[in-house]
Amino acid sequence: MKKKAVVLVSGGLDSATVLAIAREQGYQCYALAFDYGQRHRAELLAAQRVCEHQGAEEFKIIKLDLSSIGGSALTDMNIDVPDAGGSGIPVTYVPARNTVFLSIALGWAEVLQADDIFIGVNAVDYSGYPDCRPDFINAFETLANFATKAGVEGHKLHVQTPLMALSKAEIVSWGSKLGVDYGLTVSCYRANEAGKACGRCDSCQLRSQGFMEAGLLDPTAYL
Repeated sequence: MKKKAVVLVSGGLDSATVLAIAREQGYQCYALAFDYGQRHRAELLAAQRVCEHQGAEEFKIIKLDLSSIGGSALTDMNIDVPDAGGSGIPVTYVPARNTVFLSIALGWAEVLQADDIFIGVNAVDYSGYPDCRPDFINAFETLANFATKAGVEGHKLHVQTPLMALSKAEIVSWGSKLGVDYGLTVSCYRANEAGKACGRCDSCQLRSQGFMEAGLLDPTAYL
């Protein structure tokens, strides 16, 4: 019987690659996305397209309302998404987002009796987000194995981060070899409802640079 894994799928480039990696490694993939009060729903539609294209066992959207606490340009319409650049933790950081998402993924993994959660965090092109670092992932995995019935009974859970040490160019190269259709994905922080990208935000700049350095055609639809 195939191993099961919960895969966090945002609709972006990284998570689409991670889903393909998990499938290539022989996992039955249960994909999880979040409607968390983000600026646009285009990424949720992209997540659904990606999961259908790659043949996930199940695709589930969990509705949260992180916009009710705000604190991020992605959830508070009064905070503008900046163009690329700047130092420190950017205003597009969503407070505790990956902690919240991984916690819900952990619950579903326990129900499914899955020992693995895949997430597309990256410490190279991570844009300054503290919840994309190896130390955070290690700490969450420790928590997961203390906090669950499965962990207490000896079914150790692993948080898999295959993209952690890769550049964006390495990510798109790997994904392309696995047949990922990046034209289905949306990475832009300011995408319109049709999923067209602004071409100026941090996420757009990292994505464009990745395709250029990999020598691959960028399939992104820009405004």
